Amino acid sequence: MKKILVLAMSMVLSFSVLAGCTNNSNDSSAAGQDSSSEVLAEGVLSNEEATLSIYAQYSDDDTKIPYDYAVEQLKKAYPNVTLKLEVQAQDDGQKLMTYAATGNLPDIYQVALSQIENFKESGNIMVLNDIAKETGFTDKVFESAENILYNEDGNIYAFPYAGNEYVVWYYNKAIFDEYNVEVPTTFDELIAAAETFNDNDIVPMSIFGTEGWITAAMYDVLATRWDAGGIAKLDNGEGTASEDAYKNAAEMMNKLVNAGLFQSSASTTNYDQASQMFLNGEAAMFLNGQWYMTDATATLGDDVDWMYYPSYDKAAYEEGKTAWSGGGAAAGYAVNPKSENAELAAKVAAFISEKYCEAKVMYRGTPLVAVNVDVEPENEFPAMMKKLQADLPSITSITKFDWHLTNPTFKTAIEDQTKYLLVADYSPDDFIAEVNNSLK
Repeated sequence: MKKILVLAMSMVLSFSVLAGCTNNSNDSSAAGQDSSSEVLAEGVLSNEEATLSIYAQYSDDDTKIPYDYAVEQLKKAYPNVTLKLEVQAQDDGQKLMTYAATGNLPDIYQVALSQIENFKESGNIMVLNDIAKETGFTDKVFESAENILYNEDGNIYAFPYAGNEYVVWYYNKAIFDEYNVEVPTTFDELIAAAETFNDNDIVPMSIFGTEGWITAAMYDVLATRWDAGGIAKLDNGEGTASEDAYKNAAEMMNKLVNAGLFQSSASTTNYDQASQMFLNGEAAMFLNGQWYMTDATATLGDDVDWMYYPSYDKAAYEEGKTAWSGGGAAAGYAVNPKSENAELAAKVAAFISEKYCEAKVMYRGTPLVAVNVDVEPENEFPAMMKKLQADLPSITSITKFDWHLTNPTFKTAIEDQTKYLLVADYSPDDFIAEVNNSLK
C-alpha cells in the first residue's frame, strides 16, 4: 500500500513538472513572437537604439533650417536614434577625404560626386540600392532627378535632397535705377556699368573668392557664352583650355577684373562678407546658386532680381538665355559601410534626405528638390523662383557645379586657377597652360 501511494505521488509530481515546462515553453514562444513582430506606435518606423555620427552642412539658413526640421521629424520616426552632428568644413571635401584615409568616417556624411568616385575605389561608401527600395525612396524621386540618384555605374551611393540647380546672376534693381544703369546684355555694357558703379563708390559685383567653386562658376558662366558645354566638357575630357571658348573666357575674366567688376579684396573675401556686401547695398550684383533667392528676397524684397548672363554681343546674349551654368550629379547623404549600425544609418539617411526636401519646399521657397514630397510651401515662392520655374522648360543645356566634377586633378586646377584670375596681373596664358596640364 505504501509503495502504491509513493508511486501515485511521483506521477502527480511528474505531470506537474511537465505542465510547468509546457507552460513556460508557451510563454517563451509568445514572448519571442511579440519581440519579432513588435507593434510600433503611429508614425514610428523603428525603436532601435543608436547614436549616429553625421557630417553635414550647417552654416546658414539654407542648411540649418532643413537640417533642424529633419532632426525634429527623426525624433518621431526613430525616437531612440540620436544624431551627433559635426558641421561640414567649407574645404572642398578635404577633411572628409582625411577621415576616409584614416578610417574615421562618420556613420552618415554628405558627399559630392568627386568623393563618391574616390570612396567607391577605397570601399568607404555603402551601396544603398536595397535600402532605397525598402524605404520607398526610389519611388519618390522625380524622374528629372534620377541623374542625381543613380551613379554612372547604376548604383545608389547617396540619398539626394537637392534637384538640378543653377548658377544665378543677381542684381539690385534699386541701385541700377538710382544710377540709371540698364541691365547689361553684353560684356561691353557690363564694363560700362562697372565704371558707373565704381565712380559712385558702389562695388559692381561682390564675390567670395576664398571658395574655389564660385570662381569656377564665374569662369563657367563666361565659357558657356561661347560653348554651352562649359567646364563639364573639360571635366569629361572632351576639350582643352586652349580652345577658343575657354581661352576667350579666361581673357574675358581677366578683362572684367581689370575693369573693376569685383571688389579689390575679392580673393580674400569669404561668403558671409560678400553676401553682406550685396544685401546691405554696397554691391550692385552677386553670383550664387538659386538657393540664395529666399535670403535675398527676405532682405531686399522687390529690389532684387536675376538677369540672364551677359554675352559677347546681343545675338549671342539672346541665344545664350537657354544655356545655363550649374547642374546636378549623384550626391547627398552617404553611409559608412564600416559603421556598427550601417543598415540603420542608411534608413536614417534616407529619412533625413526626404525631410530635408520637405523643409526646402515649405520653408526655403524652392521646388527644386529631388523627392516628390506632399507638402505645401509656408509662403509663396519668391518672385525670382517663379521666374526661374517659368524658364526651366526652355533650358537646353546645363553644365556642372564644381563639386560635381569627376576629374580630381582638373577640379583642383580649375578652383586654384580661377582664384588666381581674380588677381589683375595674372596671365590668361598661364591659366590656360596650368589647366591643360591638369587635363593631361
